[in-house]
Amino acid sequence: MRFAYLVPPMMFLAACGSEEKRTADRPEVTINAGDDQGGVVVKAGKDGGNIKIGGKGASIDIDIPDFVDLDVEGDFDIDGVKLYPGSKVTTVDVNASKKDGSDNTTVKLGFTAPAAPKAAADWMAAEFAKKSVQVTRSGDTLAGKDKDGDAFTIKFGPDGANSKGEVLITKS
Repeated sequence: MRFAYLVPPMMFLAACGSEEKRTADRPEVTINAGDDQGGVVVKAGKDGGNIKIGGKGASIDIDIPDFVDLDVEGDFDIDGVKLYPGSKVTTVDVNASKKDGSDNTTVKLGFTAPAAPKAAADWMAAEFAKKSVQVTRSGDTLAGKDKDGDAFTIKFGPDGANSKGEVLITKS
């Protein structure tokens, strides 16, 4: 199975999250990786998680009490541009598949930002300009390609006085 190499690191990472930390504000994480032979699915959040591995003739289903203490906000960037300061990632959804010889990967991050949509979009557009990453803007939505050629879209919408948004990165 093509994605079996992911299992040992995921098991190690699952064990690393047992330290008591702020679990209420951890993002919900979903990772799907597979091909026509089977795949790996990892789901985790504030209430623990689950790893499922399936393939021809074999499957594993493991509940894990806690997942990695990910610093998604600190680790996230597109060509050196971070989310608006003070943003909190609420969901992470990664889908990677190989079908008919082509690899397709989609990453979605849901987030909240402590600024109105226009202000957050203005700030991020300026940061992309500083890094010479060309983006187009439609209202409070930014779109472009990173230096590796992966397409991205960052949408900001109102959430009271703040913003709620989504980052979508696609590689195919």
